[in-house]
Amino acid sequence: MAVHAHPDDESSKGAATMARYAAEGAEVLVVTCTGGERGDVLNPTFEVPAGHEFASIEGKRAVRRLEMADAAAALGVAQHWLGFTDSGLPEGDPLPPLPDDAFARVPVEQAAAPLVEAVRRFRPHVITTYDPSGGYPHPDHIYCHTVSMEAWEAAGDPHRYVVDGGAAPWTPLKLYYNHGFSLRRLRAVHEAMEGQGLESPFGDWIESRTAREIPERQVTTLVPVAGYFPARDAALTAHASQIDPEGFFFAVPRDIEADVWPWDEYELAASRVPPAVERGAVEDDLFAGIRGTEVAS
Repeated sequence: MAVHAHPDDESSKGAATMARYAAEGAEVLVVTCTGGERGDVLNPTFEVPAGHEFASIEGKRAVRRLEMADAAAALGVAQHWLGFTDSGLPEGDPLPPLPDDAFARVPVEQAAAPLVEAVRRFRPHVITTYDPSGGYPHPDHIYCHTVSMEAWEAAGDPHRYVVDGGAAPWTPLKLYYNHGFSLRRLRAVHEAMEGQGLESPFGDWIESRTAREIPERQVTTLVPVAGYFPARDAALTAHASQIDPEGFFFAVPRDIEADVWPWDEYELAASRVPPAVERGAVEDDLFAGIRGTEVAS
């Protein structure tokens, strides 16, 4: 189960991993907390689908649901909406208050309840979500972490989130944080592109991160996924209102990416099974320590 804040997040964070595991026969579910209703159009070539409008909250929600369905199909995964409303990304100094209907303003137990129920119904062995920073300071990403951790702790407890007719408690075994673009990854791709005489999109970003001394989180797991880059890219372009096919996500030639960084990166944040690798070693499988055991059946 991959828990994400908005439609399109699943395609830019761990998408190739999901495509790989789905192709190998695992059941994979994307849970999307909000409808992405306050996202701006980030693709200059975007055209609103016929019969739809994109000016209202309702119109954006409908279009982004269409995009999400196409992305899930490209990855070969199932998808579930929690049904909350995008908080938007506040800007200004001081920051304005979030809208009254914002996901990030919903009390934790109310926001976590449908995710707990989704965990109990889907019964995942592994959950992926965001680290405490959200990956970047969008209130929905930060709150997605909070809600995911609440569900991780509560889903197996028969005394919490008790609902008439609800699913039985279920205890997931491993929880990972997605890592989008570690400095190590950026440098590897940057140097490979410059080595081939190509302009790298990451030079300024690397310098900016280094100058600001942004702490790098630990990478515990590198999942080989180069064979599933095409599925990831198809899922990205399915989010036509958000992803520019000539933009950032497609600035690196795929042969270079496959050669120097053929992995998706994760941080093992919590585990209820014994370590599958020696201390300090890097896993290559989110199901390490689960495969072949009775709990995996």
